[in-house]
Amino acid sequence: MIKINYYHSLIFFNLSIFLSAFEFLRDNNLLILSLFLILSLGISHGALDHLKGKKLLKILNYKSISLFYFFYVLIGISIILLWLLFPQFLLLIFLITASYHFGKEDSEFIKNKSNFDLFYFFKGSIVITAPLLFHKADTLNIFENLNFYVSQSIFISNEFIYIMIVISLFVNILISFNNQIEIKSLLLMDFLSILILNYFLSPILAFTIYFCFLHSVRHAFKLSSELNKKNIIKGFHLFAIKAVPLTILTATLFLISLFFLNDYYYLDSAISKVIFIGLASLTFPHILLEYLIEKNE
Repeated sequence: MIKINYYHSLIFFNLSIFLSAFEFLRDNNLLILSLFLILSLGISHGALDHLKGKKLLKILNYKSISLFYFFYVLIGISIILLWLLFPQFLLLIFLITASYHFGKEDSEFIKNKSNFDLFYFFKGSIVITAPLLFHKADTLNIFENLNFYVSQSIFISNEFIYIMIVISLFVNILISFNNQIEIKSLLLMDFLSILILNYFLSPILAFTIYFCFLHSVRHAFKLSSELNKKNIIKGFHLFAIKAVPLTILTATLFLISLFFLNDYYYLDSAISKVIFIGLASLTFPHILLEYLIEKNE
């Protein structure tokens, strides 16, 4: 798995440089393309949660899969409702949770990794701080579109952002400490790829490329290896087949939401809301499920 992820990071690093060379990508938000990629490649990495739900119920000695579906959907709907009521609080919690999630899942294949969860938060925080560093105005506009106003906050000052990025780099070094050169190179390439994408591309497009082609693909590798420990190619084929139904269902719900939101907001604003609020409603139950399996397994 280390070699697979190393070559994946190498390809993604070169892809980041390649995409950043196109002026068309640098000058356009391409929100519709971002939405398409997230609805196809992005959300598919959580499309096996129903299988993990069965696994968790088996561990906890529950037999009814409907119980899992009920609570999974309930948490997702609750996140959407809470976002409507408390957008400032929910987006802040989402950014913190997402940073931890990105940091943990992007490095969980590394053996002897630290159990200190704060390390994963700082590692993944580069996904949030990089767009603030290079495109602060555009990023704040996205936040404001989601009813999150932080224009006067110390947390978006240049000094704080620089400190967070330095800490993220330092944590990557700590995580790779005492590990082979492939892991050190892999983590450095991932870190630089995120900076390159956010320097040249718009915040949403940069996030989309990271989320779909680094984070989601890496998680798909893990799921594929779990489905077939002896042959990851066959495992990936099986993963793709099993992921299709829930991916289509989730994408359909996203598009229905976009159809209704477009009656009240401009298309760009509606797409931004669907992407981030939709991802939040999926991320919280997904992370909770991963946590419960890890603690009970």
